[in-house]
Amino acid sequence: MMKKLTIVWLLMITALGSTKAQDFQYSQFYAAPLYLNPAMAGATELTRVGANYRKQWPGLSNDFTAYAAYIDHYSYDLNSGFGLAVNSFRESNMNINTSDISLFYSYNLQLADTWHLRFGGQAAIVRRSAVLDNLVFGDQIDVFSQTIAPNTLDQIPAFDPYSYLDISFGTLVNNDFFFLGIAGHHVNQPRLSFFPDNSQNTLPLKVGIHGGYNIPLGSNYQWGSPFDNQVTLLASYKQQGPFKQLDIGTQLLYGKVIGGLSYRGIPSTQYSPNHDAIIALLGIKLDAGFVIGYSYDYQLSPIGSQTKGAHEVSFRYLFLWGNPKDRNRKSRINDCFYYMM
Repeated sequence: MMKKLTIVWLLMITALGSTKAQDFQYSQFYAAPLYLNPAMAGATELTRVGANYRKQWPGLSNDFTAYAAYIDHYSYDLNSGFGLAVNSFRESNMNINTSDISLFYSYNLQLADTWHLRFGGQAAIVRRSAVLDNLVFGDQIDVFSQTIAPNTLDQIPAFDPYSYLDISFGTLVNNDFFFLGIAGHHVNQPRLSFFPDNSQNTLPLKVGIHGGYNIPLGSNYQWGSPFDNQVTLLASYKQQGPFKQLDIGTQLLYGKVIGGLSYRGIPSTQYSPNHDAIIALLGIKLDAGFVIGYSYDYQLSPIGSQTKGAHEVSFRYLFLWGNPKDRNRKSRINDCFYYMM
């Protein structure tokens, strides 16, 4: 019973948020490119449509769910990428919903024949709402009998929905095999509170560094040919307030089949290691431009056996919008992000 109470409080703290709030995360961060870095808009130099779904902690009666959909397009005439994304995050216990719609712009500066430097920005309108009928207060918890009483003497205030503007920026350098990006989210640190007079409760800045490297397999591979078989190395580090997270992993593309394994956590900290999860991935890449991936998070933390990890599905479709012969577009398709991003 005490473990259940602990998880209830953990859900409340995570969902309500405070001055130490933390963004929702995707294990397949490379499959949510605009959520990762605004400079990713147009990075494929194709048109890309994608969607993401994540169910976190399905073993609990109250879990977390995330939905996302996006589209981005690259303009060769403007050397620019444009994007649109919609995200929705929901915590079921208190029905806390955070939804946003974002616009993206990135500019591509060609440094050399195959090297590019991209700068991107994001402007989002975010709306947050809650139905806090399931809050548990201190006078409801009986530690000795390990029960929760149905009533409380505390008065539950009204939590009206509110909206705010959220600004983010990013930069990205890449060639056909390698990319390295840096992104800063919530640079305007918008107010994050259901109480209008609480101006000190803000969403802290999130800074992320991420990179990847494609290794083609096969002795007959030639520069500029499609990646039929490859190994991909991926890494992402982010920090938001006191929270730190590192994702490192590898994936194998063999024909149409994708398999991957990654780790999330901080192996060494000042006090003790923080091992979060091992993530297994299985996916498929179709010749028509579809990439579908499924991953499962196996929790390494003590509450992992009760939360049942997390399930995640990603979908991407890439295509060339326009005449392939116009300005030799086919030869300019960026292979670095065709599969990986």
